[in-house]
Amino acid sequence: MSEYKIKFKIGEFSRLNRVTVKTLRYYEEIGLLVPYETDEWTGYRYYSVEQFQQVNTIIYLKQLGFSLEEIRDLFATGRHTPSLAAIEAKIRQCEGEQKQLQRRYNELNSLAKSLQKEKKMEKVFIKSLPAIIVASHRRIINGYRELFDLCPKIIGPEMERLGCTCPEPGYCYTIEHNKEYNESNIDIEYCESVNEKREDSELIRFKEIPAVPIAVCIKHRGGYETFPQTFAQLFEFVEQNGYKIIDSPRFSYIDGIWNKESEEEWLSEIEIPVSID
Repeated sequence: MSEYKIKFKIGEFSRLNRVTVKTLRYYEEIGLLVPYETDEWTGYRYYSVEQFQQVNTIIYLKQLGFSLEEIRDLFATGRHTPSLAAIEAKIRQCEGEQKQLQRRYNELNSLAKSLQKEKKMEKVFIKSLPAIIVASHRRIINGYRELFDLCPKIIGPEMERLGCTCPEPGYCYTIEHNKEYNESNIDIEYCESVNEKREDSELIRFKEIPAVPIAVCIKHRGGYETFPQTFAQLFEFVEQNGYKIIDSPRFSYIDGIWNKESEEEWLSEIEIPVSID
């Protein structure tokens, strides 16, 4: 068999494989694709026929999400096909990225819809909050979505067991007791207006909430993750009008997952007790 070898200069090898010379030099630098031969006098680099397949493998594996370092380590074992375990790991990575892209798509889609509708900014308004008796339940939750199960599955049945009756229209709200933002371990208190006190239980405590002569309020439409945007408008109003915040904000829930199909239809009211200096 002939020992004749076809050799390709780096420029020609670059053109035939549609890979830049700069990229080939980088591959050589990291030990991924070293020229078959380098002329000791001229410094010219030459590539062999076998290295065409290596380049094709590099391009293909990069498209599948393998890093150059991973491909180099694979070549070092004498293999050109990743193991099943490595492929399955990439599949799991793709699934995670797919979920992240879906979340990003949903956010962008929601933003586009809101811009198309040119929604009017909700107006801040002032009202008084009457004195009430509430059934209170305080606990640590891992996320606000837990409220969707907490109210109908735990608080509601316990209030019914205690014989609670609620005035019409109903009024419920939450207060956050954390001193700073927590993604989990959220110290939250759920309060629901009732007609009269009943005997306290392990889950429910009855409290008398005094009247609030002045509360700065605003309607919030949509999911609870965008509360900070509404807060920005609300606190700007408080500051500009010289009000002093005297108690924690109340998050009053009017419409939500319990009676609306779309998150865009959810309606809450943020109420901040204030005084005038």
